[in-house]
Amino acid sequence: MTKEVLINITGIHMDMIEKGEEDEPVAVITPANYFKKNGKHYIIYDEVAEGMPGVTKNTIKITGDNMIEIMKKGLTNTHMVFEKGKNHMTGYGTPFGQLVMGIRTKDLHVSETEEEIGASILYHLEVNEEAVAECRIKIRITPKSAGIEI
Repeated sequence: MTKEVLINITGIHMDMIEKGEEDEPVAVITPANYFKKNGKHYIIYDEVAEGMPGVTKNTIKITGDNMIEIMKKGLTNTHMVFEKGKNHMTGYGTPFGQLVMGIRTKDLHVSETEEEIGASILYHLEVNEEAVAECRIKIRITPKSAGIEI
């Protein structure tokens, strides 16, 4: 895999309060930097929030096929850990205040080839000890030279 990559992240939330209500998927395709160290994949990219000044620096760390961490610093701050069958608590700092999130990962898959890294995560999200949503995230990392495939 090259250092310059494109990351494609798609996420969707199924509301647990309003049963059956599914939000519109959110998709982001952005350039990123990639490196591998001690057998772990690192993807680093900037995120700009629409209508808000500032940038959030994001790092995704993939450890084998059983753990993914997403670290955000800047406009929002958090360290989310996704590990199949486990619960993790984390703070989520926003410009509007701090939340406490619980992440219970139901399923996690990572695939890797010479030219692509893919991951899918299915998890339950709690905010301030209240079940909020069942969430799905799909991540696809490809060399920047390969272009964008939609």
